[in-house]
Amino acid sequence: MLFLVRHGRTAINVGNKLQGRIDHPLDEVGRHQAVEIASVLKGVDRVVSSPLIRATQTADAFGLPVEVDSRFIELDYGDFDGMLQKDVPALTWKQWRHDNNFRPPNGETLIELDLRVREALNELVEEARTSNIVVVSHVSPIKAAIAWTIGTDVGSCWRMLLDRASISRIEITENGPSMRGFNDTSHLETI
Repeated sequence: MLFLVRHGRTAINVGNKLQGRIDHPLDEVGRHQAVEIASVLKGVDRVVSSPLIRATQTADAFGLPVEVDSRFIELDYGDFDGMLQKDVPALTWKQWRHDNNFRPPNGETLIELDLRVREALNELVEEARTSNIVVVSHVSPIKAAIAWTIGTDVGSCWRMLLDRASISRIEITENGPSMRGFNDTSHLETI
């Protein structure tokens, strides 16, 4: 089983800013969220994480060695990184949502993100048939992983909402990947 975990909250998340490669740590709430995630996912055999600190801090809560895989890093928003979402021009959002090859200035396209995430997932498939692997990542790579799972292109990511500190489950069988759960935040009810 693959468990896709979105990292816990950071101070920049709270402000509705685009947080791509900006490397902010978890805030107090985010640290509590990480503990709650680790407490509900039992029998974890392996933990893989994006290299960004908000992801590695979330991954550390499992108390297992953390393998860093840069292919699970957040989308590079380029010049938009750190901008308030409302400050990105409406026409830019429209173009971005309808063109998977749209590149923010000095950033990365969804196609580029999708290629690296699919490559990383394909390397985990065989092991995930018999082991429980946690991948701690970010909103865009996890959405790309869901698109891979359900057999759609990365453009479908715009039709998914994914909460911070959520868990999505992908079961791997001889027939390939199947969704077992998406955007589960039930473990956060006490926070």
